[in-house]
Amino acid sequence: MTNRPIANTTGTSRSLAERFAELQAERERTWAPEQLAKNATQRRVLVERDDPASRPGAGDRIGPFDLVDADGRRVPSVELIGEGPAVLVFFRFGGCPACNIALPYYDEALWPALHAAGIPLLAISAQIPVDRGPTERHGLRFPTFADPDYALGRRLGLTFLPEDRPAVAPGQPWIGATLGTQSYEIDQPAIVVLEKDHTIRFIDVSPDWLARTEADVVLAHLPEATGGSVVTQAA
Repeated sequence: MTNRPIANTTGTSRSLAERFAELQAERERTWAPEQLAKNATQRRVLVERDDPASRPGAGDRIGPFDLVDADGRRVPSVELIGEGPAVLVFFRFGGCPACNIALPYYDEALWPALHAAGIPLLAISAQIPVDRGPTERHGLRFPTFADPDYALGRRLGLTFLPEDRPAVAPGQPWIGATLGTQSYEIDQPAIVVLEKDHTIRFIDVSPDWLARTEADVVLAHLPEATGGSVVTQAA
């Protein structure tokens, strides 16, 4: 992964890693040991099993796709990307505590430079219909979309099934009901920079959802937004 900050050029006071560290510290104070261990084990297993070679990488072209916006309208990728590039932020679901830290961070640290350069920033999850909660809670200035039937997430090799998948009684709350997919399958957080022709310029997947891509790392691959030269993605 390439999610360590290069330099703090975004004007934010705290990195995403620092914000997640605060979340983890709070959980260590308030969660039961068994709950902490289960959460840590799932993240560790995903990191250990992560294989970048199993998904598309920089230079690969993924082809057109459709997303569904917060009003339920299916939008083709050619409309979303425009003249390119576009930045896609994949998150878990609208009520995810870590996502409710990451999305406003990207609004603060990433959106201003992208907006000034005319580069679209899109948040995407498998959750359908789109949960308007993050936008309403944080006043996000970029749109949120649903990825119907996990089509784009699977194409990018982002989805996974958690280790613990207990049977669900009718009416019982569970992640499949939250997502609207009736499945335990869920996206790993990721950031993808796509060119106009759907070629991947940059992709960084976060199997540990408490270790996500810093804004400076993304901006280092977007000279259009920074006036610099493009950075070659690390292996």
